[in-house]
Amino acid sequence: MANLDIAKISFFMEQEIEAGHLPGAVLYIAHRGKELLKHAYGSRVIYPEAAPMRTDTVFDLASLTKVIATLPAVLQMMDQGKLSLADPIGGFLPQFRNQQDEPIRIVHLLTHASGLRADIPGIRRLLHLSRDELVELILHEQPLHPPGTKVVYSDLGMILLGLIIESVSGEALNTYLRRELFNPLEMSETGFCPTFEGTRYAVTEFSEQRQAYKSGIVHDEKAEIMHGESGHAGLFSTVHDLANYAEMIRQKGVYKRRRILTSAATQLASRNFTPYDQEPRGLGWLLRNPRSFWFGGDYVSEQSFGHTGFTGTSLLFDPERDLQIILLTNRVHFGRTEHILQLRPRLHNLILSQLD
Repeated sequence: MANLDIAKISFFMEQEIEAGHLPGAVLYIAHRGKELLKHAYGSRVIYPEAAPMRTDTVFDLASLTKVIATLPAVLQMMDQGKLSLADPIGGFLPQFRNQQDEPIRIVHLLTHASGLRADIPGIRRLLHLSRDELVELILHEQPLHPPGTKVVYSDLGMILLGLIIESVSGEALNTYLRRELFNPLEMSETGFCPTFEGTRYAVTEFSEQRQAYKSGIVHDEKAEIMHGESGHAGLFSTVHDLANYAEMIRQKGVYKRRRILTSAATQLASRNFTPYDQEPRGLGWLLRNPRSFWFGGDYVSEQSFGHTGFTGTSLLFDPERDLQIILLTNRVHFGRTEHILQLRPRLHNLILSQLD
């Protein structure tokens, strides 16, 4: 078992907070099935009045929604024979008007290789749109590249996947996820549109529209238009709940002897599906990339995978070392700075340098 220098890790986090790079954070480290660290640093809110971060703070996960909610829902449906990676998405969303010779398939959405652009330009000026109007815009999107030829990280593709999950299940995304994923994983504080008391939240960015800092309201504009419930963003959770999810992934789909996903599905998800591109992508997951920037740092193994969220969240798995690292921050409380891009790999290096 690793003997972490907790003081050294705490000093690193406190330095980042003192430098104004983020208001606070919750960090979780597990190695070989044992929790090594779960600690809160700094503040969950600074403006308009400071309050301390706690380990039960509820965070806006941002794009971790893609791998905590959307990915396992799709994998479950694959396990149940309700869809396959090869299925064209038009079979589930007949309104989607794809004029390409090669149809966009489920695998293309999961690997960000659909050819759809990353976002809708000027989305911050389109908050007046209704959910149906935003969905209609996305359904009329045409790929910029042939599907399966280039990786372009796309929120739009994951929004479509959320709609497909609703189409296949016949119910709202949150309803399906609560019954099939969150309840079995004992993730009682995970979901869309949370209703906790205000003192539980890691407060995010100032909203010009609301003339207030967002607290318990989704940070992402498209998710807000989608009433807080979408396949790309909108999920809120705590480090405790995410540790349960991480343990399920570590155990190849099993949590407390209950199978949530098949071993085949979890292992397939971390395979490289995009060898044609410089950015290696699994199903949902970002894979270790030795050729360019990688948020997981320099010491992780070749099999490592994970994901990040724009609000300042991340989840990293290193199967070879049997290691899971969860970092939850609300760095956008200070605006959309890029300090988190340097913080993550440096923190991961500091942690991994101490492991066997």
